[in-house]
Amino acid sequence: MRANPIELSHFVDFIKQNKLQTELFIIGSNQYLITSIHENWFSARCINTSKPAGEGAIVIQTAAYILVAMYEGSIGPASRAMAAADQLTWQLGRKNL
Repeated sequence: MRANPIELSHFVDFIKQNKLQTELFIIGSNQYLITSIHENWFSARCINTSKPAGEGAIVIQTAAYILVAMYEGSIGPASRAMAAADQLTWQLGRKNL
């Protein structure tokens, strides 16, 4: 997926404003609705996808970065995306990034 700096800036602003329960966010041409909010991460489903199984995103926020793991499908792919994002977050944390 490609996203330009302006789109990413809007996404970062969305997170900073902490309006997770009331607004959609956009990455590329996709609009996402938050489906689950946790302490340092949230998940969302794409509401304008053309893919039959759907699309989603897992967003993890740390003090140093925001990690976005995108997936195509439903529960199985979402679980794998979460595991991969969690593993990458752990590895980056070990490197003090």
